[in-house]
Amino acid sequence: MEPEKIDYFFISRSDYFPPEQIPAMRKKMMEMDGDKALMVQSVDYRNPTILLVISILVGELGIDRFLLGDIGLGILKLITFGGCGIWWLIDVILIMKKTREYNMLQFNKYALL
Repeated sequence: MEPEKIDYFFISRSDYFPPEQIPAMRKKMMEMDGDKALMVQSVDYRNPTILLVISILVGELGIDRFLLGDIGLGILKLITFGGCGIWWLIDVILIMKKTREYNMLQFNKYALL
């Protein structure tokens, strides 16, 4: 795939992935054929900033966990109303890191297909 398109992908989503992983991800995308790279680029990655806002506003209901695919933890967080606020506070602090990890898992899942 063309390096310009790959660079644009990472520039436009630079905060979606852990910064230390981007060079390895870029190298992996350079080695992919065009169709596979296009598929990896079209995956619905989560925006860490949006998830932070969702976590602050309605994190007690577990919606942030549901969006990251943690259905079991989302239900538990919903039932306990965010662990009486303690779990909610921890998630507000850690949600951006967890979102970047989720995006890395999505990238690796589709890059290996």
